[in-house]
Amino acid sequence: MTSIAVCPGSFDPVTYGHLDIIKRGANIFDQVYVCVLNNSSKKPLFSVEERCELLREVTKDIPNITVETSQGLLIDYAKRKNAKAILRGLRAVSDFEYEMQGTSVNRVLDESIETFFIDDK
Repeated sequence: MTSIAVCPGSFDPVTYGHLDIIKRGANIFDQVYVCVLNNSSKKPLFSVEERCELLREVTKDIPNITVETSQGLLIDYAKRKNAKAILRGLRAVSDFEYEMQGTSVNRVLDESIETFFIDDK
């Protein structure tokens, strides 16, 4: 059975921290979908298409990474990809509180998809 994870984010711009989480996820899961989302509460520096292209460039040597974008709920995207996990990076304790809110909602929508928190070096 293939283990599939989704690593979502706005990635505006992509950082070494993002890349670290993506690489670490790629070492754990057979397939990782990096999903570029448009956060309406942020004013983006780059378009979604530009962010996808930047991510494709920096992950081109990681064979089990696919970069895509999606509209709508993250949990619906994860279901479409048959993912069993969502990967989230944590920089500080304050991130954990924010991330737990989204995790709780996702858990209600589909309890079969787990969220994995990875510390951001």
